[in-house]
Amino acid sequence: MGGEGAAGRRTRTLRAELALKTLGADLDPRERLRRTLEQALVFAGATLAAVYTPTADGDQVCLTESVGVPRTLYGLRDVYSLSAGGPAVDVQRSGLPVWLTAEDLGRCPDAQRLPSRDFSLAALPLREGGCLVAVSDALEGFDAEERECLRLLAEAVAGPAPAEDHAKELSGSFFSLAVDSGRVEVDDEMLQLFGIEPDEFDGRVETLLARTVPDDLPSLMSVVEADHMSIGDRELEFRILQPSGEPRWLRLRGRLLPAGEGHPARLVGTVAEASKLRSAVSDVTRIQQLAAALATAGTVRDVSQAVVSALRKPLRADRVALAELEGDRLVVTVLDPPEPEAWPELWRTEWRSEWPDAPVRAMPTLAAALSEGGAGIWATGTELEPALAGVGPGGLAVLPLPAGGSTAGACLIGWNEPHDFGPDERALLTAVAGLAGQALVRAHAFDAEHELIGMLQRALLPRRLPRLPGAVAVARYLPTTAGLELGGDWYDVIPLSDNHVAFVIGDVQGHNAGAATLMGQMRTALRAYAVEGHPPDVVVSHANRLLMDMESDLFATCCYVDVDMEEGSAWCVRAGHLAPVLRHPDGSTEIVESEGGPPLGVVDRADFPMSLLRLQPGTVLALTTDGLVESAALDIEVGLARLAEELSAADPGHLGLVADALLAGANRSDDVALLLMRYDGLAVRPLRESWTVWRVPEAVRHARRFTRRSLRAWGVTQDVDVVLLVVSELVTNALVHTGGQVRLHLTLFNHRLRIAVLDASPRTPIKPTSIGWEATGGRGILLVEAMSAAWGTVPVSGGKQVWADVSLQQEPSAARS
Repeated sequence: MGGEGAAGRRTRTLRAELALKTLGADLDPRERLRRTLEQALVFAGATLAAVYTPTADGDQVCLTESVGVPRTLYGLRDVYSLSAGGPAVDVQRSGLPVWLTAEDLGRCPDAQRLPSRDFSLAALPLREGGCLVAVSDALEGFDAEERECLRLLAEAVAGPAPAEDHAKELSGSFFSLAVDSGRVEVDDEMLQLFGIEPDEFDGRVETLLARTVPDDLPSLMSVVEADHMSIGDRELEFRILQPSGEPRWLRLRGRLLPAGEGHPARLVGTVAEASKLRSAVSDVTRIQQLAAALATAGTVRDVSQAVVSALRKPLRADRVALAELEGDRLVVTVLDPPEPEAWPELWRTEWRSEWPDAPVRAMPTLAAALSEGGAGIWATGTELEPALAGVGPGGLAVLPLPAGGSTAGACLIGWNEPHDFGPDERALLTAVAGLAGQALVRAHAFDAEHELIGMLQRALLPRRLPRLPGAVAVARYLPTTAGLELGGDWYDVIPLSDNHVAFVIGDVQGHNAGAATLMGQMRTALRAYAVEGHPPDVVVSHANRLLMDMESDLFATCCYVDVDMEEGSAWCVRAGHLAPVLRHPDGSTEIVESEGGPPLGVVDRADFPMSLLRLQPGTVLALTTDGLVESAALDIEVGLARLAEELSAADPGHLGLVADALLAGANRSDDVALLLMRYDGLAVRPLRESWTVWRVPEAVRHARRFTRRSLRAWGVTQDVDVVLLVVSELVTNALVHTGGQVRLHLTLFNHRLRIAVLDASPRTPIKPTSIGWEATGGRGILLVEAMSAAWGTVPVSGGKQVWADVSLQQEPSAARS
């Protein structure tokens, strides 16, 4: 067994030697160095390989080239001073190799500053100065054969040349830019690329930048501006406009040289036509672009899409699948292409879900690749289980995604036509695996936390909006994607008595648990004050006083609109919040100009004036928070005008689609709440009568006579005795158990009659659980419950309202007219 292992290791070394010999002699030095370092990723198990060379004055070692995972993930810097410590410095001083395991790194003086210590590192001296640095995710370090491969690669690395000479050796035109003054030295070939005559060039970098396509200028400026750079390599493709107006693709390759005594920092390099350069799938630029995309990917699906974009086109693959490993199950997060017919039939028949979900043990080939941890590659003609054979009939690559000593998932890449796997592709796969695995774990944690945040947020908002008389309402809430904090935006729709409905929207200062808690308290308080029957200004004033009494450091804004569905009118109160937007039936829009009060919790005795709104059938009322109409790049007045314009162009017949369209371009750096209501008007208006019950001996008889007279006027001839009994019991209870004024209200709507008695006592009537035969009272509420379809009580302005609904068997004649 030992001989077989040794033979395998010798085979790996021989393959590395063969790969180095097959490097084309016509490669420019930069490309040759890059190809040499890639062998460390393929044959030495490294995830990162880099070369450091000394500066001309010998005081520093600077990064010359690197391939694989971005070095920032391992805490490697672009420049090390020889007066400080570090593996690269130690090798430069002693000329001896350094081999460090993860345990060795943990004992280093600057270990606390490393992003992670779950890796090992090797540094080997080069023949003419400098060192080769390799990093591996293996905690125990490089084994004997991997060390031998690294020594072989260190011997193959050509002696370092000064950066200026190195840049001049690259194919393309040469430039040298002083980053502090913007003065640039160029050759005639570069001026020819930009379409500038040599005698017309003034030596300023701005003259060259002026030829750049505007869309590409920001990325190019990030390369040439000193404030946005660190010492090291820069590579970029950009477009310039030729005199004919046609764009031309160019590629810039450069290196920023540190400033020294007597000279500023300089960017030296070459610019060449992109079409003349070899399209290498292992290009450093591609890995850097993937790292940048993964750095901003917040969810598992975002990470998966970024990895698929980085692999499918460069590898010219026919299909790519990325999956998470959850226990012993494989859960696919992205399929590209997404069409089911592009994937094996087994994926569609046995895995009965939108995306495949199956135990890993169902695919032995995949399970073996995941257990070994290295990329598995099977050429065309290899016999595989049916679940994998159809993924890549011309070649299949299975790429485990490592993260922190475990496997986060797998990436499957398949080709239809026979595909040859070169070392450059293996290097790309290895680099992508390390990036994707860590990003997948991070995104999975983010998804879980974000789902918890969303669940808590939804628990503080209405689960569903109520059905409204004469109107339709929809609401939307979008939590911010900028972080994992609870927001303070809220909305509410509160049905009130007499076909009134209150629409409320608000925003508590801040994005944290305190803001969310206060949001829940404010929503509950406003609902309670509204249901008590207070007018809108009193409701908001009470909420303000409550927030002041809570002595919170936070404040809140809100907009409260009380709509009378019968009359088509509304009263609006604003407390430091955005004005409502109205869309009239003719399509015109109006940002309501109304006087507003201060935010809640700022002034103890504040005035909150009311503004009257007139609503015609078909009018849409829009209430929103500032996250929809304001951002760092958008003024709030401009945002409101844009909202009004989009609302004008929308079809109010589909209010849900209108809400989705308004949120399509929402600023996700802040929470967004949106509440829309379309006023349709009541098809049948209710009939109402009221009576003040005086405290006289025959008060109940007068109440019954008033009720009988009202029913006769409305054409109600049946169920009169039931109604009179309920009226007698409710009025008697109010007169006997309360003091102060008593009012009787009758409301007839369709086949339903509501009887409501208001009194000055806040005490709610209690239904007795049992009544003895000798008891003389307590049966009134039982009779009301037995004779009515529903009954209840609500607090109203310090007192209460006890109501009961009676369903009439016959349609009233007044309703028929």
